[in-house]
Amino acid sequence: MAAQEQLQSWIKNSENIVFFGGAGVSTESGIPDFRSVDGLYHQTYDQPPETILSHTYFEGRTGDFYRFYRDKMLCLGTKPNVAHLKLAQLERCGKLKAVVTQNIDGLHQLAGSRTVYELHGSVHRNYCTQCRAFYGVDFIAQGEGVPLCPVCGGVVKPDVVLYEEGLDQDTVEGAVRAIADADVLIVGGTSLVVYPAAGLINYYRGNKLVLINRDPTPYDREADLVIHDSIGKVLGGIEV
Repeated sequence: MAAQEQLQSWIKNSENIVFFGGAGVSTESGIPDFRSVDGLYHQTYDQPPETILSHTYFEGRTGDFYRFYRDKMLCLGTKPNVAHLKLAQLERCGKLKAVVTQNIDGLHQLAGSRTVYELHGSVHRNYCTQCRAFYGVDFIAQGEGVPLCPVCGGVVKPDVVLYEEGLDQDTVEGAVRAIADADVLIVGGTSLVVYPAAGLINYYRGNKLVLINRDPTPYDREADLVIHDSIGKVLGGIEV
């Protein structure tokens, strides 16, 4: 049986699917990732992105952090692609139980997905570091310099997990439960080299692990089905 047909069969016969996705899901909407040839790591800036997007850099050079953050991380005009839309459709049909994502762009929710575990946070949520007042993404996008809380004057920080910071424990626990209980786990658009997020797929206990990625991953040998192709092309071909 061809790989696409096998995937179609598993999806048709399952009502407990979980999708685990990475940057490759968003690049098909035009959002650059960090490690691709055309990604942020290969663009000229005063520091590499992994340095700028660190807790130390945010604390010590907050103004420079926000200059980069507004320039490179806020892709607010971006629309969901066929992969996002298909996953939302699968959820509406009662087949997909959760999306676990490493992305911070909110495109899964914009496409209509409701149960989304955002491992690395979201650009759409921002909090005052002092009084914890909440601010939406426009508060950051439309401002200049370091955003300060109108309530108390504290620095407002995006609710994204920076380098040197740990993942939110409640989000991780929810993702682990969903993955562990899944009949079918579809992993797409991720190289599976970013930890601890990538390690979460080890909690899957089933026998229908699907890996969809343009390039090989360290988990290919452990998967029950591997498809090296565009995540949008593969999921777009699924009939619901």
